[in-house]
Amino acid sequence: MIVKTDEELVGLKEIGKIVALIRDEMIAFTKSGVTTKELDELAGELFEKNGALSGPKGEYDFPGYTCISVNEEVAHGIPGSRVIQEGDLVNIDVSGSKNGFFADTGLSFVVGGANEKLNDLCETAKKAFAEGLKKIKPGAKLSMIGKTVHKTARQNGYTVIMNLTGHGIGQSLHEKPDHILNYFDSWDNQLLREGMVIAFEPFISTGDEEVEEQGDGWTYITPNKSFVAQCEHTIIVSKEGPIIITE
Repeated sequence: MIVKTDEELVGLKEIGKIVALIRDEMIAFTKSGVTTKELDELAGELFEKNGALSGPKGEYDFPGYTCISVNEEVAHGIPGSRVIQEGDLVNIDVSGSKNGFFADTGLSFVVGGANEKLNDLCETAKKAFAEGLKKIKPGAKLSMIGKTVHKTARQNGYTVIMNLTGHGIGQSLHEKPDHILNYFDSWDNQLLREGMVIAFEPFISTGDEEVEEQGDGWTYITPNKSFVAQCEHTIIVSKEGPIIITE
């Protein structure tokens, strides 16, 4: 989507605020002993309260309002009976729509915050996002974002997941550009445009560089049980600087 009117900007900011609220409420509710299903039910209540619709459920008939991935799970984890434990690495990914506008956000964190190694991984995902954000401006090459993410990961002793990417968003959950890579591809000559709406999401890994589907049709895991942290926001490209609508 290319934002062209104030009304579109207002609509995007509204759904961005809602999915950010749901993300933060779910993170605050994530304690040892809570099931991923209980977390997802909270999200369902908040979607309804705010007059919004779940992205994965509404667009893809996903079996949950949100994606909740734990430890070896990297993305698209299905909410269920899994009980959260102290020290777990949890990723909460929330996407939704309201009045025809979509936003997407996700964050990885350590339950209880006691695991220094996993905390560092999560902080590196945030650093990679912050560094990549500096490359988001009209006329810039999309490939420079991934180059910066990969460089940041390597500088901190990690690598990236290469077969999970960011994407365009706005009037549907997934739009052009089809991918925002987390590594450099010299063949990727796409340019960022003024008003373009993107979901930028670095995936930083302790080892594995690809994920595989675990057999339930949805959940992605690392083949060697590497840990992965994600930081995702929906952003509007602007000559005044990137506008993050999901903070």
